[in-house]
Amino acid sequence: MPLLAALTGPALALLLLSALTSPLTLVVGRRRRLLRFSAYFLLYLLTDLTGVVAACWIWLRCLPLPAASRDARLQTLSYALLARMLGFLRSSAGPVFGLRTTVHPAIPPRGEQPPVPLLVFARHAGPGDSFLLVHALLCEAGLRPQVVLKQFLQWDPSLDILINRVPHCFVPPGGGGAETAREIGALAANLSPGQVVVLFPEGGNFTPQRRRRAIAWLRRTGQFRRAARAQRAQHVLPPRMPGSLALLDGAATAQADVVFVAHTGLDRMDSPASIWHGVPLREPLRAGWWRVPAPDVPAGSGAREEWLTDQWSQVDAWISDEWDRTGRRSD
Repeated sequence: MPLLAALTGPALALLLLSALTSPLTLVVGRRRRLLRFSAYFLLYLLTDLTGVVAACWIWLRCLPLPAASRDARLQTLSYALLARMLGFLRSSAGPVFGLRTTVHPAIPPRGEQPPVPLLVFARHAGPGDSFLLVHALLCEAGLRPQVVLKQFLQWDPSLDILINRVPHCFVPPGGGGAETAREIGALAANLSPGQVVVLFPEGGNFTPQRRRRAIAWLRRTGQFRRAARAQRAQHVLPPRMPGSLALLDGAATAQADVVFVAHTGLDRMDSPASIWHGVPLREPLRAGWWRVPAPDVPAGSGAREEWLTDQWSQVDAWISDEWDRTGRRSD
């Protein structure tokens, strides 16, 4: 709360400044970027503040309930609040940033989901892609996502409250080691139909620099075959295996299907300068996905590592096909 209060004042001042200077930016041919960013920043802060207040109200409503039903009710209402917040931020990003999305095949709507739990392995590239994925799962597909996410996101007050009310795993800096892998595996083992665990196996947003560092690390640690395959993949980082394999191990207990998500459209926005110059967005975010039934996931760590690497190569190939189809060039 103090952090939100401290940031709201500067956001209002920035919005006022950008509004006053917007006629000048029009004259010199700018794209009113300052106005766009400051307006969305203020919308985000106000949404966060509203979320904190609403989360406290939900807790008060659930407090009189018997302990046996309190947690379940609190979780249901927290998912509903998170869906409203993400829905508002997603709808605001359209007019403010020019955000458009196309997904093929289309996301099955509520009521048409498979009667099994799911694991989602998604590419991580570009600002906000994780929020868009969780929004699609929660608001469009009607699923309850459990997310493996970086610990620094706990600095967001409303996210800290709401995510801690639903199953999740915060990954500390450096990856967290074996203990974090066990927590990730436990998420998958306890899944039921209508629930989904979301993992970004690359561990961070794709950038060419991170790709080079990841390949160099694989070589330094003697993983020459994985390094060679990562060298051939131009658009993805090599998946980090401990958390990914722990998730697959847990999913074997829950008989969960596995979904892979590829996307492109935000990937060139990998620095503050490229984000600034990339707004408003000139092309839609395009996403594709495919599902692997639980019986088709191989057994054993070695076979699963090879299978996951193959699937990640398909993610890279999907991106290459999209770039070729739309006339984009790889730098």
